[in-house]
Amino acid sequence: MSAPSSAPTANVAFDRSDFRTVTLGGAGVGFVTGVAVVAYLAASRAVPETAGARGVVEALIVLAAGALAAFLPATRTAPRGADGIAGAAAIGLVGTIVFSAIDIIVLRPFKAYPWTWDAIGGGSSWWYLPVWWMLGTFLAWMGGIVTASAGARGETTLARRAMPVVIATVIGAVVARLLGFAIALPVATGGAFTVAIAAFAIVALARKG
Repeated sequence: MSAPSSAPTANVAFDRSDFRTVTLGGAGVGFVTGVAVVAYLAASRAVPETAGARGVVEALIVLAAGALAAFLPATRTAPRGADGIAGAAAIGLVGTIVFSAIDIIVLRPFKAYPWTWDAIGGGSSWWYLPVWWMLGTFLAWMGGIVTASAGARGETTLARRAMPVVIATVIGAVVARLLGFAIALPVATGGAFTVAIAAFAIVALARKG
């Protein structure tokens, strides 16, 4: 009779989606999101609107925050299949909930946002929270798919996974402005990033299929 093997039956280094990974990862993503929002608010007040400088700084913050929200969850779950991708999406959702708590407890009592932000929702912050939850989950889900595809090709660093999406976002935002769309540069950047990462995820799924 051969001795029992001490090797694990599954590679636990990948596709992590356990409760601890999701909760701790979500807390980290929520904290990073809070820092990004504070940086954006600071830029909107401190950077002068000279030659569009404020819009450029705000757009860069939006781009960095989007990349982190999309790809940080996958660094925790190391997705190679459905479990890891789902775990990344779950971290994204928990991250948005954690940030919602930071927003309600810390930012709003200090009146961090301009009055027009609340005026959109009739004086309530609840108009954007469900949208925030869905967006954060979607970005992490797409980032998980892109990461799983990149991992299958041996591309494991965050920079190599995120850079193509970042480049596509910059191109998309610039094209939108050149075409004359009447939207602020940070908004164009956020929209372009969402479209870009979804497109990369679709391509990754098509390759796998």
